[in-house]
Amino acid sequence: MTANALNVAERPAWRQALSRENIVSTLFAGYVPMILALLVVALPLLWMVVASFKPISEIVTMDPSLLPKNPTLENYGAVADRVPLARVFLNSVVVTFIGAAIKVFLAITTAYALVFIEVPFRNAIFLGILVALMVPPEAAMLPNFLSISAIGGRDTLWGIILPGLGTAFGTFMLRQQFKTLPAELMEAAELDGAGHWRRLWQIVVPVSVPTIATVALVIIVNEWNNFLWPLVIIDSPDKMTLPVGLNLLRSIETQTGSYGVLMAGAVIVIAPVLIVFAALQRYIVAGLTQGA
Repeated sequence: MTANALNVAERPAWRQALSRENIVSTLFAGYVPMILALLVVALPLLWMVVASFKPISEIVTMDPSLLPKNPTLENYGAVADRVPLARVFLNSVVVTFIGAAIKVFLAITTAYALVFIEVPFRNAIFLGILVALMVPPEAAMLPNFLSISAIGGRDTLWGIILPGLGTAFGTFMLRQQFKTLPAELMEAAELDGAGHWRRLWQIVVPVSVPTIATVALVIIVNEWNNFLWPLVIIDSPDKMTLPVGLNLLRSIETQTGSYGVLMAGAVIVIAPVLIVFAALQRYIVAGLTQGA
């Protein structure tokens, strides 16, 4: 070892932590990138929320300020006046939570079958699921549109839900998690006379809650933010989901003075997802690392 390395090794731990080299590396390798990423992500969201409470005179001005000087709820009232807000919000809730519940249920049962049941050609089935992950949803939009229209699902909420009920991502994540479960656990349950249904819901699901919650969160966010398919399949304003209704608001509001109204509409779309994320965030890290 060199003399310099010996001197560094002989320093007390607190002196090494406060050394110039350690402080500089900590700042530039950790805190600076983290703060920059936080600013890039958080500042637009913060500006959107604040601007939704500002009158237009405080948004389009040569003397901008971060906080509103005269806070107002007029922008939210304008959104409710120009778009059937309660109806499209209810449509989004129905489509999101019914679609997400069915997707999570199918992902759990499909992943269980691929791991614990001797399904013929299950490796080929899993390969097909992996291929589905690589196919963009836009590629299936025309066949889905023709199929849903043929069975009478156009301009209906179930027409929005039906084509996306299979989730390759959820099945893949849960399969990888289920494969990490001890084989002895399942063998003991089988010896006790537990069938597949009981093993799934009393053993596999309880020990896989973090992964299931992570899959559910990703599915809920995707369903809530889904824009293109509802825009294609829905014609009536009273059947639109919230992102499509917000786009209708953007079509109506074409003037510069509508910035506050558009910001308020964006807050209404984003706020429910943030609430769901806050409720499930403690499961996310554990869910993404289980079965890694």
